[in-house]
Amino acid sequence: MGGIGGCIALIVVGAILTFATDWKMDSVNLDVVGLIMMAAGAIGLAVYASVFKRRRAAALPVVDETHREL
Repeated sequence: MGGIGGCIALIVVGAILTFATDWKMDSVNLDVVGLIMMAAGAIGLAVYASVFKRRRAAALPVVDETHREL
C-alpha cells in the first residue's frame, strides 16, 4: 500500500480491530495489532506529507521581481 489512501486504510483497519471488535484469540492480541497498525498509518501519513511538502516546495519557481525592467 502506498500513498495517503494506504495510510488511511491502515488507520481505519487498526481502529476497527482495536475499538470495534471483541474477538479473542489465544496467540494474538488484536488490540495491540490494531494500535500498531494505527501508529504505522500515522507515521506513514507524516512521512508522506513531509516528502510531498518538500517536493512541492522544490517544484515552485522563485520569481524575483526586484529587477523589473520598464
